[in-house]
Order: sequence, then structure tokens, then C-alpha cells
Amino acid sequence: MEARMKSAANPDVITAIQHLHKAIHAGGVDPRLLELVHLRASQINGCSPCVFAGVESAKKHGETEVRLHNVVTWRETPFFTEEERAALALTEAATRIQDGAPGVTDEIWDAAAAHFDERQLSAIILEIAMTNFFNRINRTIREQAGKTW
Repeated sequence: MEARMKSAANPDVITAIQHLHKAIHAGGVDPRLLELVHLRASQINGCSPCVFAGVESAKKHGETEVRLHNVVTWRETPFFTEEERAALALTEAATRIQDGAPGVTDEIWDAAAAHFDERQLSAIILEIAMTNFFNRINRTIREQAGKTW
């Protein structure tokens, strides 16, 4: 499969993305957790370049191979904390918004709110949204895994 277009980055878009990333990382959430959120949304959306980049970035933040291999099955493994599980559940619910999906239920929201303050929740939600943004662009243009942006 070949990419449909070459990335011709608009400088204004790049600046906006940099500001969003800065806001996300100023939210007081462990960068490793943000990487797990990014990876899980990208897995759901089947975005190979974001899965690839997410794994590489998570490793740079000290994430282990065992946990990275098990993000897709986080519910069935003992490798994640309750805080991480709440963030991953929120990620899945906010990402799976197709027809008929329940979205973020009160139960999912309450679990996340029990572990994170509003500033942190805002950062996690923005990370989910940014990941979904990139996933949709990459799937549309058939961006390839392994490239450096």
C-alpha cells in the first residue's frame, strides 16, 4: 500500500499542533500514561503509523515491552494500574463513537474522575482527540508506518 499524498505540512497547522501538545503535556499527566492513551486509540482506529510512533515514543519514556504488547488486552492482564485502566476505558469510549456506541458513560467518566483532576482529565481528553485527529488523517491518506514526521 502506498501513501496517497506526501505530507506538505502547513506551517500554521504545525504551530497549532505544537501548542496543543504543549497544553497536553502541561496537564500534569504522566507522559507514559499519555503514550498508552495514544497507543490504544491508534490500535482501535487501525492507524499503523500512530501505533508505530506510539510504541517508539512510549519506549523512550521507559515503557516496557510487556505492557506495550498488552495494551490491546488491558482488561485481561495484571499489568496496568486502576488509574491506567480508567484512562484506557475513557480512551476507548471516546474513540468508539460510531453509530449506536454508548460513548463515555457516567460510569466510565466517574472512574476517570476518581483518579484525575479536571486539569488532568482535560489533558487526557485532548490527547484522545489529537490521536483520533491524526488517525483519521493517516488512514485517509494511507500514511505508512515507520516514517519520521
